[in-house]
Amino acid sequence: MQLVVARVGRAHGIKGEVTVEVRTDEPELRLGPGAVLLTDPASTGPLTIETGRVHSGRLLLRFAGVRDRNAAEALRNTLLIAEVDPDEQPEDPDEYYDHQLMDLDVVTKDGTEVGRITEISHLPSQDLFVVERPDGSEVMIPFVEEIVTEIDLEEQRAVIDPPPGLIDDDQAEIVSSRDTENASAKDDEDSSGADA
Repeated sequence: MQLVVARVGRAHGIKGEVTVEVRTDEPELRLGPGAVLLTDPASTGPLTIETGRVHSGRLLLRFAGVRDRNAAEALRNTLLIAEVDPDEQPEDPDEYYDHQLMDLDVVTKDGTEVGRITEISHLPSQDLFVVERPDGSEVMIPFVEEIVTEIDLEEQRAVIDPPPGLIDDDQAEIVSSRDTENASAKDDEDSSGADA
């Protein structure tokens, strides 16, 4: 099975290093020196990682045969793909590979259908599920345990407990209109108290 593990960013310096946007929870395993990665577009690969280091919080890689800034810049936006045994599991039981989460049905705790996971977006602060709703619209669900309460791979579903407004704009409007009503009621009380 093939998994996208990173996307090449801009060139760094003049010796062929590139920044990478990591898309794996195991960069030390997938993006270590000696790793041979397929690419998308395929014409730029395969690429062998020669060196890797962290600089200012970003992973920098140098690939075999890439010796200058121009060659590094030519790799920009290339996806790096690792071959992974489909039965392989992450060491931590609370971690999942992207391919395990793709296409899971997303439901709320009370069983209400939200949609289907179509993409996992790996941001520096947290991961997000991109969920396609039945009407074709998309909603972003932060993959944090306060919101995603259960991943059931056997049932092929993710159970969420969303805060108001995360998945339902109507809920957000109800909450905000309630706040407005409360505020205007308080204003009425204040103004009637001022007349006395």
